[in-house]
Amino acid sequence: MRGAWAIVGALFVVFLLAPIVLLVLFAFTSRTLTNFPLEGLSLRWWGEMVRLRGFGDALRNSLVIGLSVAVASGVVGTLAAIGLSLLPRRQAGAAMAVLTLPVMLPPLVLGVALLSFYVTAGVPLGLPTVILSHVLFAQPFVILVVHARMTSFDWRLVESARDLGASPLRAFLTVLLPVIAPVVVGAGLLALALSVDDFVITFFTIGTGNTLPTLVWGMIRTGLTPAVNAIGTTILLVTIGSTILALWLTRYRG
Repeated sequence: MRGAWAIVGALFVVFLLAPIVLLVLFAFTSRTLTNFPLEGLSLRWWGEMVRLRGFGDALRNSLVIGLSVAVASGVVGTLAAIGLSLLPRRQAGAAMAVLTLPVMLPPLVLGVALLSFYVTAGVPLGLPTVILSHVLFAQPFVILVVHARMTSFDWRLVESARDLGASPLRAFLTVLLPVIAPVVVGAGLLALALSVDDFVITFFTIGTGNTLPTLVWGMIRTGLTPAVNAIGTTILLVTIGSTILALWLTRYRG
């Protein structure tokens, strides 16, 4: 019986990983068609990706949005997590439930709601609206990660610094922040990964212009080439790399 369940589990793993493996594999094909058999490996489509019209702008937009979201979510989420850690457990739990509500909503619902809000408020769509939208759904993850670290923080360290004459800001910068800095950086990298990978909310809130996911969407609608696989592999490298680094920082340093 155990062997049968092991086979079922292995089939599920293959089913989940096969599309990712094929995506990366076909990014290095020398053929125009993305099918088997492969005639050889080549960097042809990576060159096509770089020369692709709009790729440079999409890459720049993704990086600007992702880095901005990482910084903004890191700052807002960290301050919120510190504040929540000072509240009684019941109040902190209620506040956490409210703050994490955007994560529970389907991305389509959140994207439509944000679009309606921006249009009603007369806010022009662009990179700023995408950044604000991504912060909305990324900062709850930062709060959860940092708050988990703050539950074991010894506040007597801050109290000692205050007794020795340090101002609240100085105690924060010299005592509290150095202790939780790896976790904050890791949580910011997680927000970066979520932002770079997002398509649905970006699609509704960006107006004109593209990020890498929306560029892939446009390319798929007009014609599928292995250059799409190269872009997908680029997104995969950024998101997985950021996530692995975030997990390493939060688990082994936090």
